[in-house]
Amino acid sequence: MTVLHRILAGAAIAAIGGAAAAQDSDFLVFDWSGYEDPGFWQAYVDKHGTGPSYTFFGEEEEAFQKLRSGFRADVAHPCSQSVEKWRDAGLIEPFDISRIPAYGDIDRSFTDSDVFTVGGDVYFIPVDFGATAILYNSDEVSAGDVSTLEVFKDPKYAGRISLPDNVDDIYALAYLATGTSDWTRATLSDFEKASAWLRGVHPSVRAYWADGAELSQLMATGEVLVAWAWNETLVQLRGDGYPVGFEREAAEGSSTWFCGYVNLADGPGSEDKVYDFMNAWMEQSSADYIVNEWGYGHSNKEAMSNIDPEVVSSVGMGPIDAPILAQLPMDNALRERMIAEFEKIKVGF
Repeated sequence: MTVLHRILAGAAIAAIGGAAAAQDSDFLVFDWSGYEDPGFWQAYVDKHGTGPSYTFFGEEEEAFQKLRSGFRADVAHPCSQSVEKWRDAGLIEPFDISRIPAYGDIDRSFTDSDVFTVGGDVYFIPVDFGATAILYNSDEVSAGDVSTLEVFKDPKYAGRISLPDNVDDIYALAYLATGTSDWTRATLSDFEKASAWLRGVHPSVRAYWADGAELSQLMATGEVLVAWAWNETLVQLRGDGYPVGFEREAAEGSSTWFCGYVNLADGPGSEDKVYDFMNAWMEQSSADYIVNEWGYGHSNKEAMSNIDPEVVSSVGMGPIDAPILAQLPMDNALRERMIAEFEKIKVGF
Protein backbone atom coordinates (compact mmCIF):
# COMPACT_ATOMS: atom_id res chain seq x y z
CA MET A 1 0.00 0.00 0.00
CA THR A 2 1.43 3.42 -0.94
CA VAL A 3 1.76 6.23 1.57
CA LEU A 4 -1.18 8.11 0.05
CA HIS A 5 -3.41 5.03 0.01
CA ARG A 6 -2.55 4.29 3.63
CA ILE A 7 -3.47 7.82 4.70
CA LEU A 8 -6.68 7.80 2.69
CA ALA A 9 -7.64 4.49 4.28
CA GLY A 10 -7.07 6.00 7.72
CA ALA A 11 -9.22 8.99 6.84
CA ALA A 12 -12.01 6.71 5.66
CA ILE A 13 -11.96 4.90 8.99
CA ALA A 14 -12.03 8.23 10.84
CA ALA A 15 -15.00 9.38 8.78
CA ILE A 16 -17.07 6.53 10.16
CA GLY A 17 -16.89 8.35 13.49
CA GLY A 18 -16.68 7.30 17.13
CA ALA A 19 -13.91 5.04 18.37
CA ALA A 20 -13.30 3.78 14.86
CA ALA A 21 -9.86 2.35 15.64
CA ALA A 22 -10.91 0.24 18.61
CA GLN A 23 -8.25 -1.99 20.12
CA ASP A 24 -7.48 -1.43 23.82
CA SER A 25 -10.66 -1.01 25.84
CA ASP A 26 -8.67 0.41 28.79
CA PHE A 27 -7.14 3.35 26.93
CA LEU A 28 -8.79 5.84 24.53
CA VAL A 29 -6.89 8.50 22.58
CA PHE A 30 -8.67 11.55 21.12
CA ASP A 31 -6.54 12.56 18.16
CA TRP A 32 -6.04 13.79 14.62
CA SER A 33 -6.70 11.16 11.96
CA GLY A 34 -3.48 9.38 11.03
CA TYR A 35 -1.94 9.21 14.48
CA GLU A 36 -3.50 5.80 15.05
CA ASP A 37 -0.55 4.50 13.01
CA PRO A 38 1.46 2.24 15.36
CA GLY A 39 4.74 3.54 13.97
CA PHE A 40 4.36 6.49 16.34
CA TRP A 41 4.10 4.34 19.48
CA GLN A 42 5.40 0.88 18.60
CA ALA A 43 6.82 0.36 22.11
CA TYR A 44 3.25 0.47 23.47
CA VAL A 45 2.29 -2.44 21.19
CA ASP A 46 5.44 -4.30 22.17
CA LYS A 47 4.40 -4.06 25.82
CA HIS A 48 0.64 -4.62 25.56
CA GLY A 49 0.26 -6.65 22.36
CA THR A 50 -2.22 -4.18 20.86
CA GLY A 51 -2.59 -0.45 20.27
CA PRO A 52 -4.84 2.07 22.02
CA SER A 53 -8.40 2.73 20.91
CA TYR A 54 -8.81 5.97 18.95
CA THR A 55 -11.48 8.49 18.22
CA PHE A 56 -10.84 11.51 16.02
CA PHE A 57 -11.36 15.24 15.67
CA GLY A 58 -10.93 17.41 12.58
CA GLU A 59 -9.76 20.59 14.31
CA GLU A 60 -9.14 21.74 17.86
CA GLU A 61 -12.22 23.88 18.43
CA GLU A 62 -14.35 20.87 17.48
CA ALA A 63 -12.37 18.78 20.00
CA PHE A 64 -12.76 21.43 22.70
CA GLN A 65 -16.53 21.64 22.27
CA LYS A 66 -16.90 17.85 22.26
CA LEU A 67 -14.95 17.53 25.51
CA ARG A 68 -16.94 20.36 27.10
CA SER A 69 -20.15 18.55 26.19
CA GLY A 70 -19.06 15.58 28.31
CA PHE A 71 -17.15 13.31 25.95
CA ARG A 72 -14.50 11.35 27.83
CA ALA A 73 -11.15 9.96 26.73
CA ASP A 74 -7.78 9.48 28.40
CA VAL A 75 -5.42 11.72 26.40
CA ALA A 76 -5.84 14.19 23.54
CA HIS A 77 -3.50 15.81 21.02
CA PRO A 78 -3.98 19.59 20.72
CA CYS A 79 -1.40 22.06 19.52
CA SER A 80 0.34 24.57 21.74
CA GLN A 81 -2.06 27.47 21.29
CA SER A 82 -5.04 25.47 22.61
CA VAL A 83 -3.52 24.31 25.89
CA GLU A 84 -4.36 27.36 28.01
CA LYS A 85 -7.99 27.35 26.89
CA TRP A 86 -8.37 23.64 27.67
CA ARG A 87 -6.64 24.03 31.03
CA ASP A 88 -8.75 27.03 32.06
CA ALA A 89 -11.90 25.07 31.15
CA GLY A 90 -10.89 22.28 33.53
CA LEU A 91 -10.58 19.71 30.74
CA ILE A 92 -7.03 18.62 31.54
CA GLU A 93 -4.96 17.66 34.57
CA PRO A 94 -1.19 17.60 35.11
CA PHE A 95 1.11 14.75 34.12
CA ASP A 96 3.39 13.12 36.64
CA ILE A 97 6.61 13.76 34.71
CA SER A 98 8.55 11.48 37.08
CA ARG A 99 6.85 8.69 35.11
CA ILE A 100 8.18 10.03 31.77
CA PRO A 101 11.98 9.61 32.06
CA ALA A 102 12.71 11.20 28.68
CA TYR A 103 10.80 14.40 29.50
CA GLY A 104 14.14 16.07 30.16
CA ASP A 105 15.25 15.23 26.59
CA ILE A 106 12.46 17.34 25.06
CA ASP A 107 13.78 20.48 23.39
CA ARG A 108 13.38 23.29 25.92
CA SER A 109 12.00 25.59 23.23
CA PHE A 110 8.85 23.44 23.31
CA THR A 111 8.44 23.27 27.11
CA ASP A 112 9.69 26.62 28.41
CA SER A 113 6.33 28.35 28.82
CA ASP A 114 4.17 29.26 31.79
CA VAL A 115 1.19 28.16 29.68
CA PHE A 116 2.35 24.54 29.79
CA THR A 117 3.78 24.47 33.33
CA VAL A 118 1.92 26.14 36.19
CA GLY A 119 3.28 26.04 39.72
CA GLY A 120 5.49 23.11 38.80
CA ASP A 121 2.57 21.16 37.29
CA VAL A 122 3.14 20.08 33.67
CA TYR A 123 -0.02 20.06 31.52
CA PHE A 124 1.43 19.44 28.05
CA ILE A 125 3.95 16.96 26.61
CA PRO A 126 5.09 18.19 23.17
CA VAL A 127 5.71 15.36 20.69
CA ASP A 128 5.61 16.64 17.10
CA PHE A 129 6.34 19.78 15.12
CA GLY A 130 6.05 20.80 11.51
CA ALA A 131 5.78 23.56 8.96
CA THR A 132 2.89 25.09 7.05
CA ALA A 133 3.86 26.61 3.70
CA ILE A 134 2.97 26.72 0.00
CA LEU A 135 2.52 23.26 -1.52
CA TYR A 136 2.21 23.34 -5.29
CA ASN A 137 2.05 21.22 -8.42
CA SER A 138 5.53 21.80 -9.82
CA ASP A 139 4.47 20.77 -13.36
CA GLU A 140 1.74 23.41 -13.51
CA VAL A 141 2.94 26.20 -11.21
CA SER A 142 6.21 28.10 -11.61
CA ALA A 143 8.67 28.72 -8.81
CA GLY A 144 8.29 32.42 -9.50
CA ASP A 145 4.57 32.31 -8.82
CA VAL A 146 5.07 30.78 -5.37
CA SER A 147 7.77 33.28 -4.38
CA THR A 148 5.00 35.31 -2.71
CA LEU A 149 1.89 34.49 -0.70
CA GLU A 150 -0.01 36.64 -3.16
CA VAL A 151 -0.12 33.50 -5.34
CA PHE A 152 -3.35 32.74 -3.47
CA LYS A 153 -4.86 35.86 -5.09
CA ASP A 154 -3.46 35.18 -8.56
CA PRO A 155 -6.46 35.01 -10.97
CA LYS A 156 -4.90 32.16 -12.96
CA TYR A 157 -5.26 29.86 -9.94
CA ALA A 158 -8.80 30.92 -9.01
CA GLY A 159 -10.79 27.83 -8.11
CA ARG A 160 -7.59 25.76 -7.98
CA ILE A 161 -6.35 26.63 -4.48
CA SER A 162 -7.02 25.00 -1.12
CA LEU A 163 -6.64 26.42 2.37
CA PRO A 164 -6.81 24.69 5.76
CA ASP A 165 -10.08 24.45 7.65
CA ASN A 166 -8.05 25.29 10.72
CA VAL A 167 -8.09 28.68 12.40
CA ASP A 168 -4.45 28.68 13.44
CA ASP A 169 -2.91 27.67 10.12
CA ILE A 170 -5.15 29.92 8.06
CA TYR A 171 -4.56 32.99 10.22
CA ALA A 172 -0.82 32.24 10.20
CA LEU A 173 -1.06 32.62 6.42
CA ALA A 174 -3.14 35.77 6.61
CA TYR A 175 -0.96 37.45 9.23
CA LEU A 176 2.18 36.73 7.22
CA ALA A 177 0.55 37.98 4.01
CA THR A 178 -0.30 41.28 5.72
CA GLY A 179 3.07 41.83 7.39
CA THR A 180 2.77 40.25 10.84
CA SER A 181 5.24 37.47 11.67
CA ASP A 182 4.73 37.37 15.47
CA TRP A 183 1.13 36.85 16.42
CA THR A 184 1.89 37.05 20.13
CA ARG A 185 2.18 40.80 19.46
CA ALA A 186 -0.70 41.08 17.01
CA THR A 187 -3.06 44.01 17.48
CA LEU A 188 -6.73 44.34 16.64
CA SER A 189 -5.69 46.25 13.53
CA ASP A 190 -3.40 43.37 12.49
CA PHE A 191 -6.29 40.94 12.98
CA GLU A 192 -8.62 43.09 10.87
CA LYS A 193 -6.08 43.32 8.03
CA ALA A 194 -5.55 39.56 8.12
CA SER A 195 -9.29 38.91 8.07
CA ALA A 196 -9.77 41.25 5.11
CA TRP A 197 -7.02 39.40 3.24
CA LEU A 198 -8.76 36.07 3.85
CA ARG A 199 -12.04 37.52 2.59
CA GLY A 200 -10.28 38.57 -0.56
CA VAL A 201 -8.93 35.06 -1.12
CA HIS A 202 -12.13 33.17 -0.25
CA PRO A 203 -13.76 33.38 -3.73
CA SER A 204 -10.74 31.56 -5.23
CA VAL A 205 -10.80 28.65 -2.77
CA ARG A 206 -11.75 25.28 -4.26
CA ALA A 207 -11.95 23.63 -0.83
CA TYR A 208 -10.98 24.15 2.78
CA TRP A 209 -9.16 20.94 3.63
CA ALA A 210 -9.72 19.28 7.00
CA ASP A 211 -6.78 16.89 7.06
CA GLY A 212 -3.75 15.85 5.06
CA ALA A 213 -5.58 12.97 3.42
CA GLU A 214 -8.22 15.26 1.95
CA LEU A 215 -5.62 17.66 0.60
CA SER A 216 -3.51 14.82 -0.81
CA GLN A 217 -6.51 13.63 -2.78
CA LEU A 218 -7.28 17.12 -4.09
CA MET A 219 -3.69 17.56 -5.23
CA ALA A 220 -3.34 14.05 -6.66
CA THR A 221 -6.43 14.44 -8.85
CA GLY A 222 -5.27 17.84 -10.13
CA GLU A 223 -8.29 19.69 -8.75
CA VAL A 224 -5.96 21.84 -6.66
CA LEU A 225 -2.67 23.31 -7.86
CA VAL A 226 -1.66 25.52 -4.92
CA ALA A 227 -2.33 24.98 -1.22
CA TRP A 228 -1.30 26.20 2.22
CA ALA A 229 -0.27 22.86 3.65
CA TRP A 230 1.58 20.83 6.23
CA ASN A 231 4.80 19.18 5.11
CA GLU A 232 3.13 15.81 5.74
CA THR A 233 1.35 16.22 2.40
CA LEU A 234 4.62 16.93 0.61
CA VAL A 235 6.05 13.62 1.85
CA GLN A 236 2.89 11.67 1.00
CA LEU A 237 2.58 12.97 -2.54
CA ARG A 238 6.28 12.91 -3.35
CA GLY A 239 6.47 9.33 -2.04
CA ASP A 240 3.76 8.36 -4.53
CA GLY A 241 5.54 10.06 -7.42
CA TYR A 242 3.44 13.22 -7.79
CA PRO A 243 5.22 16.42 -8.94
CA VAL A 244 5.06 18.71 -5.92
CA GLY A 245 7.14 21.47 -4.42
CA PHE A 246 7.06 23.03 -0.95
CA GLU A 247 7.96 26.71 -0.75
CA ARG A 248 8.83 27.81 2.78
CA GLU A 249 10.79 30.85 1.60
CA ALA A 250 8.09 32.99 0.05
CA ALA A 251 8.94 36.65 0.49
CA GLU A 252 6.44 37.04 3.34
CA GLY A 253 7.52 33.78 5.02
CA SER A 254 5.92 30.56 6.27
CA SER A 255 4.77 29.11 9.57
CA THR A 256 5.79 26.48 12.12
CA TRP A 257 3.76 24.73 14.80
CA PHE A 258 4.09 22.11 17.52
CA CYS A 259 1.60 19.81 19.15
CA GLY A 260 1.53 17.30 21.96
CA TYR A 261 -0.56 15.34 24.40
CA VAL A 262 -2.63 16.46 27.37
CA ASN A 263 -3.87 14.28 30.20
CA LEU A 264 -7.65 14.59 30.14
CA ALA A 265 -9.31 15.14 33.50
CA ASP A 266 -11.02 12.08 34.95
CA GLY A 267 -10.08 9.87 32.03
CA PRO A 268 -12.05 6.60 32.12
CA GLY A 269 -9.15 4.28 31.28
CA SER A 270 -5.87 3.12 32.73
CA GLU A 271 -3.54 5.80 34.06
CA ASP A 272 -0.63 3.37 33.76
CA LYS A 273 -1.31 3.09 30.04
CA VAL A 274 -1.24 6.89 29.71
CA TYR A 275 2.41 6.77 30.74
CA ASP A 276 3.21 3.69 28.66
CA PHE A 277 1.84 5.60 25.67
CA MET A 278 3.78 8.77 26.41
CA ASN A 279 7.01 6.84 26.96
CA ALA A 280 6.48 5.00 23.67
CA TRP A 281 6.23 8.36 21.93
CA MET A 282 9.59 9.40 23.40
CA GLU A 283 11.46 6.44 21.83
CA GLN A 284 14.05 6.86 19.07
CA SER A 285 11.88 4.65 16.85
CA SER A 286 9.06 7.21 17.09
CA ALA A 287 11.36 10.04 16.00
CA ASP A 288 12.74 7.98 13.11
CA TYR A 289 9.23 7.12 11.96
CA ILE A 290 7.69 10.57 12.17
CA VAL A 291 10.56 12.17 10.22
CA ASN A 292 10.97 9.54 7.53
CA GLU A 293 7.34 8.57 6.95
CA TRP A 294 5.42 11.75 7.78
CA GLY A 295 7.91 14.57 7.32
CA TYR A 296 7.45 16.03 10.79
CA GLY A 297 9.97 16.69 13.52
CA HIS A 298 10.00 15.10 16.97
CA SER A 299 10.19 17.05 20.23
CA ASN A 300 12.84 14.71 21.67
CA LYS A 301 16.02 16.68 20.99
CA GLU A 302 18.27 13.73 21.73
CA ALA A 303 16.40 11.50 19.30
CA MET A 304 16.42 14.18 16.58
CA SER A 305 20.18 14.58 16.95
CA ASN A 306 20.54 11.00 15.68
CA ILE A 307 18.75 11.77 12.39
CA ASP A 308 20.71 12.96 9.35
CA PRO A 309 20.12 16.73 8.89
CA GLU A 310 19.88 16.17 5.14
CA VAL A 311 16.91 13.87 5.73
CA VAL A 312 15.27 16.55 7.89
CA SER A 313 15.80 19.13 5.13
CA SER A 314 14.47 16.78 2.46
CA VAL A 315 11.07 16.57 4.18
CA GLY A 316 10.70 20.36 4.39
CA MET A 317 12.00 20.90 7.92
CA GLY A 318 15.46 22.38 7.32
CA PRO A 319 16.58 25.93 8.17
CA ILE A 320 15.23 28.71 5.95
CA ASP A 321 16.05 32.32 5.12
CA ALA A 322 12.61 33.93 5.39
CA PRO A 323 10.25 35.19 8.09
CA ILE A 324 8.70 32.46 10.25
CA LEU A 325 5.45 32.85 12.15
CA ALA A 326 5.75 30.42 15.04
CA GLN A 327 2.31 29.26 16.18
CA LEU A 328 2.98 29.91 19.87
CA PRO A 329 0.34 30.40 22.55
CA MET A 330 -1.31 33.76 21.91
CA ASP A 331 -3.85 36.06 23.51
CA ASN A 332 -6.95 33.91 24.01
CA ALA A 333 -9.40 36.78 23.47
CA LEU A 334 -7.88 37.50 20.05
CA ARG A 335 -7.85 33.82 19.15
CA GLU A 336 -11.57 33.59 19.99
CA ARG A 337 -12.18 36.47 17.58
CA MET A 338 -10.19 34.61 14.94
CA ILE A 339 -12.35 31.50 15.44
CA ALA A 340 -15.59 33.46 15.10
CA GLU A 341 -14.39 35.49 12.11
CA PHE A 342 -13.12 32.47 10.20
CA GLU A 343 -16.53 30.80 10.48
CA LYS A 344 -18.07 33.86 8.81
CA ILE A 345 -15.41 34.03 6.10
CA LYS A 346 -15.88 30.39 5.11
CA VAL A 347 -19.55 30.95 4.35
CA GLY A 348 -18.96 34.17 2.44
CA PHE A 349 -19.58 36.84 5.07
